[in-house]
Amino acid sequence: MDLKQIKQIIDLMKRSELTEFAVEEEGFKLKIRRGMNGLPIVSTGKGSNPPFVPAEYHSTPPMPVPAPLPASMPGAPVATEEPGITYVKSPMVGTFYRSPSPESKAFVDVGSKIEDNSLVCIIEAMKIMNEIQAETKGTIVEILVENGQPVEYGQRLFKLRQG
Repeated sequence: MDLKQIKQIIDLMKRSELTEFAVEEEGFKLKIRRGMNGLPIVSTGKGSNPPFVPAEYHSTPPMPVPAPLPASMPGAPVATEEPGITYVKSPMVGTFYRSPSPESKAFVDVGSKIEDNSLVCIIEAMKIMNEIQAETKGTIVEILVENGQPVEYGQRLFKLRQG
């Protein structure tokens, strides 16, 4: 990812209500989060070179992020694990599509058996169509996102029964 693309993402965030953007490609991780003052906060993952970000985006230091609630506290979300169930998660922020075009058949439906390299959907990000593979094999139990819906990094897209 080059500086021009990072600037485009920051400008997109300024013009929209987007509060967080994350991408990972070939060992490079980039996460941009809107700070308390509305300016983007840019961070990169371990092992990658930090991108150059113009001084205009560093006008104030980032605010500390509050610590997540411990699981034992009331009101904390409880993650329920189902044996033999896994999820296909979104590797990026974008728009979810179940088929290559509106007239085409969906890549997968409930009950579809998939392999680890099966194409399950497309996520459009910055006018680029990204084909998403399952990365695990199993049977589609539930489709968790509506066609054309915006998705976030790490959001669950499909519920799978392994095997």
